[in-house]
Amino acid sequence: MKSWRTGVGVAILLFQAGAIVYARFVPARYFCWAPFDMQTDYRLEVTVRGRRLTPQEIRRRYRRPAQGTDNRAARHIMDIVEGYEERYGRADQAQVVMRYRVNGKAEQEWRYPPRP
Repeated sequence: MKSWRTGVGVAILLFQAGAIVYARFVPARYFCWAPFDMQTDYRLEVTVRGRRLTPQEIRRRYRRPAQGTDNRAARHIMDIVEGYEERYGRADQAQVVMRYRVNGKAEQEWRYPPRP
């Protein structure tokens, strides 16, 4: 019985170690033990059927402010937008532009849907 518990404990620790190593090399970093090691300042601009949404409409749509700071990777915000658009907003023809800066570095731009 004791060796079984030891094996389960070792397996859990190995899984956690693997997840941490994996998280260091992917943009989302959901499995990282220190997910708050970066700060992302961002601005969302959303157009639905040709009409630009207000900051209040963006907040209602994504449950995120149109502009703010997130203590996680920029990919976290991108995943929220993609998740909403792919589940609920398919018929809305939404165009999203997110301008963001990670840890005060150069501004970058991300778009949904991605341009070919």
